[in-house]
Amino acid sequence: MNIRVAGFLHGNARLMGRECVVRFILLLIGSVVALPLFAATDVPIATVPVVFEVTPRERIWDGTVEAVNQSTVSAQTSGRVAEIGYDVNDFVPKGAVIVRFTDTEQRAALRNANAGLGEAQARFDEAGKEFERISSMFENETVSKARFEQAKANHAAAEARVDAARSGVTTAEEQLEYTVIRAPFAGIVAERFIEVGELVRPGHPIMSGLSLQSLRVNVDVPQSMFKPIREIGKAFVYANDQRIVAESLTFYPVADPVTNTFTVRVNLPEDSATLFPGMFVKVGFVVGESRRLLVPEQAVVRRSELTAVYILEDDRVKLRQVRLGRRYDARIEILAGLAESELVATDPVQAGIYLKEHRAAVHIDE
Repeated sequence: MNIRVAGFLHGNARLMGRECVVRFILLLIGSVVALPLFAATDVPIATVPVVFEVTPRERIWDGTVEAVNQSTVSAQTSGRVAEIGYDVNDFVPKGAVIVRFTDTEQRAALRNANAGLGEAQARFDEAGKEFERISSMFENETVSKARFEQAKANHAAAEARVDAARSGVTTAEEQLEYTVIRAPFAGIVAERFIEVGELVRPGHPIMSGLSLQSLRVNVDVPQSMFKPIREIGKAFVYANDQRIVAESLTFYPVADPVTNTFTVRVNLPEDSATLFPGMFVKVGFVVGESRRLLVPEQAVVRRSELTAVYILEDDRVKLRQVRLGRRYDARIEILAGLAESELVATDPVQAGIYLKEHRAAVHIDE
């Protein structure tokens, strides 16, 4: 306020009264704050311009997640269930014992087989010594050729009996091993079909399980889109606010005669732990390219159901509500609320603090 204004106020205070003086001062203050509060160069906030980028154009269909490794183990021998090592929803390492049967009969069969092998081996050793003795005598021409041929045949028969006895031992060992059922792969028990004490026969289902390490998605796509999907061979799985890049695609060569759709198997990367077999997910198959308005994902502010970004407009920081699309790596699509070349704050926390500090000045200006 200059000297003339001060003199004017002092000389005319009696005429104008206190109320007029206050109004006049407010008028002067208003003329000052009507200027821009801060220039864009004075705002200590990092920004990036909103630009259109070329991204894959996708067609979305529903798919069902399934495990690559899933199976039902069954009994291979007769026995009574003696022990169950795991139950539904338990994680089972590969090769771990999941069920044991009583093995009295199998162990007795193995002992009998071993005894038969011992007898056959003794007979073979005896026949071998007899064959050596007869061979030596035959060379000295003290025994007939018929006697030599008989000793030779007895030795060969004894050797064959040893081989048969060894096969019997192997079979008995396998039958004993069948009383212990091990996990064919690491996974989770999905269902159990037996109880302790239950008598089972060969082929009786024991447990079913699956592995969450390797997953895939089956999708039925229309006949009209099968060709471009197969030519490009790229797809993305959307689930739980995540975008998973498919490792590869497997195409079924035969269409369903009822629905006229082709089944496409989307193979996922290892350890997609956010997905589980049986889930419905969205699968986007790349069928071309399109231009989309993208901003860094860290620039988006989420407050309850509100999604917004801080922008720098008319030399001021403002909070702008936006409507989001899909994620593309570290960026996210803006469907509405922003235009190309607008400046977006990359650090919304810093922008929010700055806006809060200057909110009083902004209210005066408004």
